[in-house]
Amino acid sequence: MSRNRRICPNDVLDAAERVVLKSGSSGLSIDAVAKEAGISKSQVVYDHKTKSGLLEALVDRQLQRDGDFVKESVASCSETQHPELFGRIKAAATGWEEAERAVCMAVSASLSSDDRLQELMQQWQQNDLNAIKAGPKPRAALVAYMALSGFSCMELFGFHKWSH
Repeated sequence: MSRNRRICPNDVLDAAERVVLKSGSSGLSIDAVAKEAGISKSQVVYDHKTKSGLLEALVDRQLQRDGDFVKESVASCSETQHPELFGRIKAAATGWEEAERAVCMAVSASLSSDDRLQELMQQWQQNDLNAIKAGPKPRAALVAYMALSGFSCMELFGFHKWSH
């Protein structure tokens, strides 16, 4: 009798990222992730319940990574006039990795039909906006941040490649 291989939750999310990279958001399924991770479907269902739950976990992990990176970037810009804004500009200058891009595209494809994903993304965006508004010249910083967000989206969706 064979035993199921034990893997940590990050291994399942790594497998989900690989599925999205290979097959896009339409290829993301509990079955595909289980196969990619080399585990049973029931193990994925136990941790994430549904495809939406799996996608939420992917988003949550990516937002945590992004948040940590932005915090580091903001800290490195502590001597500037507006560390929150300049830190985000510095973070955006690194560009997008393929796994980040794939997860973002999967999220974009699912946002219209998934209320929980919308809530996660809105909260993330609101946290950024609150941080930007807390510094000096909040209106000017907000306009600059909105432009930065637009530039990032242009690059994310492959409409324009910025030189970094």
